[in-house]
Amino acid sequence: MNATTFSALAEPTRLNIVELLRSGPLTVGEIADRLGLGQPQASKHLRVLSEAGLVEVQPVANRRIYKLRAQPLIELDEWLESFRRVWDERFDRLDDYLRDLQK
Repeated sequence: MNATTFSALAEPTRLNIVELLRSGPLTVGEIADRLGLGQPQASKHLRVLSEAGLVEVQPVANRRIYKLRAQPLIELDEWLESFRRVWDERFDRLDDYLRDLQK
């Protein structure tokens, strides 16, 4: 798991951009419009996301189309899975304990 991924996603606007891109590729202008940002501001956030490997850009004519990259998100999910297992085990033990108390 890469700390750069966390750093990029920690900023609310960048997280909102990732959420927007979940439904498909968008141009910088579309992202800026949907989030109420100026195009330079959207481009700055997209550059950070790109440097973190979370998005990739495809130049098409005079437009730049951004889309999510799956691999960093898969890695994040795998990292989080270790915590899910720990919490599932703890909740299972708590469930067992509560059942014992009810007896």
